[in-house]
Amino acid sequence: MAVATEQEMKARVQEMHAKVVEAESEVPLAMAEALRSGNISVKDYYNLKNIEADTGMRNAINKRTDQSDDESPEH
Repeated sequence: MAVATEQEMKARVQEMHAKVVEAESEVPLAMAEALRSGNISVKDYYNLKNIEADTGMRNAINKRTDQSDDESPEH
C-alpha cells in the first residue's frame, strides 16, 4: 500500500512539474504581447530583469553561506 501511494505521489509531482514548465514557457510570449500593446514599458521590463538578477545573486550568496554553515564544526 505504501509503495503504491509513493508511486502516486511521484506521478503527481511529475504532473505538477510539467504544468510549471508549460506555464513558464508562456511567460516570454505574454511579456512580448505586453510590450507590444503598451501595457509594460521597456524601462519596466529592464527593471523586472534587474530585480530577477538581484534575486538570483542573493539566492546564490545565501546558498554559499548555508553551505559554509553546514561545514563549520559544532561547538
